[in-house]
Amino acid sequence: MDVRALKYTDDLRGDVLLFVAEDQVENYNWPTPLMKSLSEAQGFGGKFGETAYLAYLEDGAEKPRQVILSGLGKSAELSLEKLRRACGKALNEADKRKIQTLSMLPWSLDVLAAAAVARAVAEVALLVGYRFDRYLAEKKERSLTSLQVCYEEEQEVDVIRGLKLGQTLGQATNMARNLVNEPANYMTPEQLAKEAIEAGEQYGFAVEVLEEEAILELGMEAYLEVGKASANRPRLIIMRHLGNPSEPQEILGLVGKGITFDSGGLSIKPAQGMGAMKSDMGGAAAVIGAMSAIAAEGLKLNVVAVVAACENLISGTGYRPGDIIGSMSGKTIQIESTDAEGRLTLADAVYYMVTKEKATKVVDVATLTGAAIIALGNTTTAVLTNNQELYANLELASESSGERIWQLPSFPEYREQNKTPYADLKNTGGREAGTITAGLFIEAFVEETPWLHLDIAGTAFSAKNQDYLAEGGTGVGVRLLYHFAESLV
Repeated sequence: MDVRALKYTDDLRGDVLLFVAEDQVENYNWPTPLMKSLSEAQGFGGKFGETAYLAYLEDGAEKPRQVILSGLGKSAELSLEKLRRACGKALNEADKRKIQTLSMLPWSLDVLAAAAVARAVAEVALLVGYRFDRYLAEKKERSLTSLQVCYEEEQEVDVIRGLKLGQTLGQATNMARNLVNEPANYMTPEQLAKEAIEAGEQYGFAVEVLEEEAILELGMEAYLEVGKASANRPRLIIMRHLGNPSEPQEILGLVGKGITFDSGGLSIKPAQGMGAMKSDMGGAAAVIGAMSAIAAEGLKLNVVAVVAACENLISGTGYRPGDIIGSMSGKTIQIESTDAEGRLTLADAVYYMVTKEKATKVVDVATLTGAAIIALGNTTTAVLTNNQELYANLELASESSGERIWQLPSFPEYREQNKTPYADLKNTGGREAGTITAGLFIEAFVEETPWLHLDIAGTAFSAKNQDYLAEGGTGVGVRLLYHFAESLV
């Protein structure tokens, strides 16, 4: 969708979008008296989630003017995420009414800054228009193709800045959605590496791809064990944005789980739902998208992202339950389940990040455990950390992005569940507290580095359309990681 800024004039014509708060309806500065009376006749009250459609013929006009009203609820309770959802409902209503171009009237509520509003609206405009239709012979185009965000003269700089960032974040999130939605017969480890290279060329970050021999030289035994059964060989994808060369020692490391298909290995998953395991590289998609936004906006910090991409399949060469394997750190791992594979690849990837790339802060993002879905559903990302200051930055990023997070405890007793008398660690801690023990398994490989673990198993994929989320990959993590990185500048 084309999104642009437009200076507001009182004689603005065409179809319009108005956001109205519940406690603002009576005193709202309606563009025309007729618009106000028609909204009253429809009983529009500005409640959150409420939309109304008006159409009327103005004097001398050849076709009716169409108006979409979207309620924000009480202004004191308004947040950017509520605005996003209200905007998504409004744009979907406009599309249903076959409106092609919509002009959003200037923002007038002081509870949210104009720049943040413009950013959120631009994000939604791109996200709500997303369709993964590459494999459809007949593609259904949306009617709404253009959104003009009007501004008062004093809002111009803020609105233009906000729209630019919103479009960057919307495009990067949609890229991540595409990566997740591609079927696994196309999105192999090799193809994921190619996609990262293309993103680097488009947005301006460096990409290095290591093949199996180079990965073996690094000693990444745990990672390579996971990929042994597949004909599609692993690729280690390393992305770099060196935006602060004056402080080369300060590096933010992003690590994304990149299992392009997860059968569960010999601990095979049930057939029902296995097709969705193409989304097990949602963490990789998140860090590729985040790197694209970070580079596009030129954030002044050094960021390195790593994806240990591979497939977890079944063959005579695959690893088995009961095996004891090595890792890049030198720690040995007893395999309790070959379906607990993501943490093995992440163990080597985070250790590589802190020892080879010298990252001073590490965030790993992974569709790691079904237990995260049981605990928090599909609305909230589970987080573990060894550094509360870092988590405070993530909370601020959550508020800015609207991507919900929730911190889980990491008491010493949970680490005991990952112990075994036969190796340094085992790769599952049992059914109890599965999300926590999986995260703490990864923690064992970050050494003393400040670290955040994001389990996006429940948030990376949506089973239905929701306001501005399309069915399929959500692109979760892209905007969250961008705002987190921004908070460190």
